[in-house]
Amino acid sequence: MAGKFKRLIKFTHDYQKKEDIILRDHLSMERTKLANERTLLSYVRTSLYLVLGGIAFLGMQDLEKIKILGYFFIAISMVILIIGIARFYQLKRHLRRMYEPLKQKPTAERDTK
Repeated sequence: MAGKFKRLIKFTHDYQKKEDIILRDHLSMERTKLANERTLLSYVRTSLYLVLGGIAFLGMQDLEKIKILGYFFIAISMVILIIGIARFYQLKRHLRRMYEPLKQKPTAERDTK
């Protein structure tokens, strides 16, 4: 069951490890991290808007039949929030695993080469 759920929310593919990271790759990783955070905030914002819409529909007293739409919006907002958080941590783990910082050699070894 957990494996099926992970496949359902997995939107990215596995990456290959790189041996050396040059400045361009490092800057690209930083842009990816910032874009990942920005995307998470977009998911949170969308979820909050749906919660507000759901509360507004639930608060309507004249239209009792439309309250089900309010419950639907609140449920969908929770699903969107969970997907956003899962995608955020998934990409964060990929970046940490695939682009680990290289160990610095001691200065004496670097100077002799």
